[in-house]
Amino acid sequence: MKSRFLFIAALCGAGAVAAGAFGAHSLKALLEPDSLAAWETAVRYHFFHVFALALVHLLGRDGRHRPLARAGWLFLAGICLFSGSLYLLSTRSLTGLSAGWLGPVTPLGGLLMIAGWLQLAVFALHRKSNES
Repeated sequence: MKSRFLFIAALCGAGAVAAGAFGAHSLKALLEPDSLAAWETAVRYHFFHVFALALVHLLGRDGRHRPLARAGWLFLAGICLFSGSLYLLSTRSLTGLSAGWLGPVTPLGGLLMIAGWLQLAVFALHRKSNES
């Protein structure tokens, strides 16, 4: 896996910090409290999964592991769909975006994040059986 997931984690981390700062400094005065809370939830989950991506990198340094790679791609897809949809939904009053279709995207992104954690569990079980 080389440094692919470390690179992705670094980019996602930069994005999470930028989104958090943008929310705190630019959106705070413009959004209703519920919308700002949704933005903050998006940032929080975005950032949690940056660390998950970094963990995928660290665990995968010794070779190729399919469940681990799947976990990384699922985490990335989850960030894009879960956090991305919440970013768009929370700012629709500012952008005028008709975002009703995004409602089902958010839980799908959450399911992808859960699937990533389950793939990490599969990797852990596989690794443990190889160590025995």
